[in-house]
Amino acid sequence: MPIKKAPRSLRTILIVWFLLFSVVPLAFVTGYSVVKFERAVDYEISERLIGNADEVAMIISDFLVNLRVRRDRYTREASLLSAARDSSPSRLRPLLATWMKSEIATSLTVFNAGGRMVHSSFKDEKGEIREFTPTSSAITLSNENLHQLKNNSEFSFVEQSAAGRVSLILFSRLGSDGKVLGFIEQVIDIDKNFLDKLKSRMKLEFIVMNSKGVVTIATHPDFSLYKPDFFSKIISEDKPFDLQIRAVPYRFIVYPAKWGSSIFYLGLGVSKLESKDILRNINYAFYMVVAVVLFLVVLTVFMASANILKPLDDLVKATQNIPGSELAVEIPIKSDTEIGLLTASFNEMSRSIIQARQELKKRIQDLERANQEIKDTQSRLVHSAKMVSLGQLVAGVAHELNNPIGYIYSNMGHLRDYSEKLIQLADIGEKDPSLLVKKMKEFDLDFIRKDLPNLIQSCEEGAKRTRDIVVGLRNFSRLEEAILKEFDIHESLNTTLQLLSGELKNRVVVHKQYGDVPAIVCYASQINQVFMNILSNAVQAIEDKGEIWISTKMIQRDDQPRISIAIQDSGKGMLPNVLEKIFDPFFSTKGIGQGTGLGLSISYGIIEKHGGEILVKSQAGVGTEFTVILPLRAVGTESFES
Repeated sequence: MPIKKAPRSLRTILIVWFLLFSVVPLAFVTGYSVVKFERAVDYEISERLIGNADEVAMIISDFLVNLRVRRDRYTREASLLSAARDSSPSRLRPLLATWMKSEIATSLTVFNAGGRMVHSSFKDEKGEIREFTPTSSAITLSNENLHQLKNNSEFSFVEQSAAGRVSLILFSRLGSDGKVLGFIEQVIDIDKNFLDKLKSRMKLEFIVMNSKGVVTIATHPDFSLYKPDFFSKIISEDKPFDLQIRAVPYRFIVYPAKWGSSIFYLGLGVSKLESKDILRNINYAFYMVVAVVLFLVVLTVFMASANILKPLDDLVKATQNIPGSELAVEIPIKSDTEIGLLTASFNEMSRSIIQARQELKKRIQDLERANQEIKDTQSRLVHSAKMVSLGQLVAGVAHELNNPIGYIYSNMGHLRDYSEKLIQLADIGEKDPSLLVKKMKEFDLDFIRKDLPNLIQSCEEGAKRTRDIVVGLRNFSRLEEAILKEFDIHESLNTTLQLLSGELKNRVVVHKQYGDVPAIVCYASQINQVFMNILSNAVQAIEDKGEIWISTKMIQRDDQPRISIAIQDSGKGMLPNVLEKIFDPFFSTKGIGQGTGLGLSISYGIIEKHGGEILVKSQAGVGTEFTVILPLRAVGTESFES
């Protein structure tokens, strides 16, 4: 038969293989390198940001150290202590103004021992020094701050305002000989100008926020547009993140900055434009390399096709023509290369195929004839087995029918004699009634009147017994049931035992232990045949007197409910070498002419085709047990050879 589906082009296959071994590895290596490079860039940027964050934290730490150094110098000034004690703004004004000229703090404020502000000197937005002395209303420290300063010599904290300013505050206690003479406040304000200077020096974007993610100051105005929960989530995750700022990709980290006992958060970000440009150039280079490789692949394929693929294509077409050709398909040999050697081998193979095909056709015809002969022989053997089983069944049925028919036949003579006497009495009564009493005594009418009902009852019982045997035989055969239908296992077993009752009577005792099992769907006549074969073998295995036990129950097999029918006899049993062959066709332990050896083989096939199992256990001198396991419904609907 010709091949209808055309094979794929060898040129296409070659291109695909070139792509697999050139472009794909290149794409993998390049893609892997790009991913690794991008991760390396992100890691390097993150490390740089961490270093910058450490540097900013160091600056803030230096602020605190510097304020403490200057405070220690200020507290040694007797004029400061006396002015704070006396709450004298006039003496503090020139003193603080002088210190503010070289001070890194943005404000210096002195409070008296009661926590009331005495005087403050500070730098405005232009850096000019200004002064403030409360006049009408007093400005005092909060109770919390006073409590902290009474228990500690210094107290530092961070104050963030909505006006875009973060104040780093250091409160210190003024006093001598254990006496509190007042307090001094040193403040460093971090505002946008401070962050812009850091941005210019470090080339970074900065954000200052509190622990709830509220942005206080930022070098870029867009940061104020984000909701607090955006940054609060980032603060809790504590890992680098990417952010787009007006289409520019940035890498950010959030770093906790400490000022005394207070913590605020710094966000540091650096642009990734340069790394993106590098990645873009790598991608362009990759595309160029791929384009060059593709061009070289196509060029190589077209150059190789003329010398390699064309002869191979001819071989493919010739191979397709072989199935539909009765003659050998041959290709001209055009070279002495490996392609030429392959062509010569193909020609030889083509001739061999045609020759083998012809031999195969001949052998197929021989096998078909042999198979038909085997089927015919098998049919004859199966028919022979049927006839043997039928003969055994007929012999048993004939024996059973003989008894009731004998009753009827033996009673017919008495019935004929009684009927003749009764007719004579009727005639005498009609012609000469005076002789009727004499004849009644002569014919013993009282005995006839007593015996006649017994004779009739005996005939009725014989007829009923004959009818039951015929009905049982018909139910057993069920020849009209060639379809699947519900089948009562217990009814089948009882009917089979009834048909075998002639062989069982006065010799074999049958014990029944029927469980609560449902009806199954099967081929009834075939299952009846299985039970007849097994029970008949059980009866024949008991040479004198014995017993047969029949039990049914529900079991689970392969997680499916099944019915188990066990038939055990007390016969002579079997040896192991006999037991392993009992299901083989034509194997029989009976004498010549007493069996075909097909009964159990056919039974095995019937149970197997129903989707069940038939198991056997036997011990010589003890007995044999057959177990038939059937599904609740036969697995197929095909007709089985019975």
